[in-house]
Amino acid sequence: MKKNKTKTTKGSEAGDPRLDRIFKSYEGRARDTVSVLQDIQDVYGYLPEDALRKASVFLGVPLPEIFGVATFYRMFRLNAPGKHTVTACVGTACHVRGVTRVVDELSRTLGVEPGQTTPDGNYSLETVACLGCCAIGPVVVKDGQYHGNVTPQGARKLVEKPARTAEVAK
Repeated sequence: MKKNKTKTTKGSEAGDPRLDRIFKSYEGRARDTVSVLQDIQDVYGYLPEDALRKASVFLGVPLPEIFGVATFYRMFRLNAPGKHTVTACVGTACHVRGVTRVVDELSRTLGVEPGQTTPDGNYSLETVACLGCCAIGPVVVKDGQYHGNVTPQGARKLVEKPARTAEVAK
């Protein structure tokens, strides 16, 4: 699987040679659906609808089934990601330490729910079942940087002041 994270603008995937290369690397079998979708997302950063339509034809899998796979697995995105990604752990340890209030504050501050991107495209808000950092929960990851013991106020600071991402949000 290639890790080319070059993102394109919506609609530009219709004649994209990168998409054609993905299809050529598979034999067009339904069993390749997840792998094909992973490769498409590696190219675009998400799964554009036009690319899913093309994958449906290539794999011989009805479009509703392609969407079923794309929505079943949390690793797939149907919308373009924001410039910055904020991910909150909602696992048991983080939950009992108050991550629900942290996620509520992030949602309120950004104006989006988990799984959405702000209208200006700056932030995507995500949740994950566990980040494996249970001892320092609640944990929020901003652009790959982990922040432990995050409070609602600290979460707000993470998204209000981008330059402060290196500090632990308390």
